[in-house]
Amino acid sequence: MNKKILVAGLGNVFSGDGGFGPAVTFALRERTWPNGVEIVDFAERNRDLATAITRGLDAVILVDSISRGGTPGTLYVLEPEPGIAVLELAAKLGETPRYIRLVGCEPASRPAPDEIAHGLSPLVEAAVKPATQLVAQLVREVQCT
Repeated sequence: MNKKILVAGLGNVFSGDGGFGPAVTFALRERTWPNGVEIVDFAERNRDLATAITRGLDAVILVDSISRGGTPGTLYVLEPEPGIAVLELAAKLGETPRYIRLVGCEPASRPAPDEIAHGLSPLVEAAVKPATQLVAQLVREVQCT
């Protein structure tokens, strides 16, 4: 039986490297996925994501840019800390899956909140394909458990 896995891209395509999540979900849609795997670009719609997380899923894989002080383009696979707003909201709305991971990419820069920046920096753009491979690896791991 295929497990129900949500891969959720987060971020804003008009925010430079903040558009990493949507860029990865776009690339992921080019691949064939097993039944039960859903790829969705949630952008900045946290309420919609929180609701989706409570739909009886086996796993959620979030994809976003995340600043951790590393070299731009560095990829991370993290178990999100409790207290992330969208996960707190999801927990209030219903049951959340035990398996939640974040595939994050260190941004090169972020524009000011009132600025519009189109496209990813070269280092973050180069991380999109490896990020799709990381997501595929995580999906395989979930399906094998």
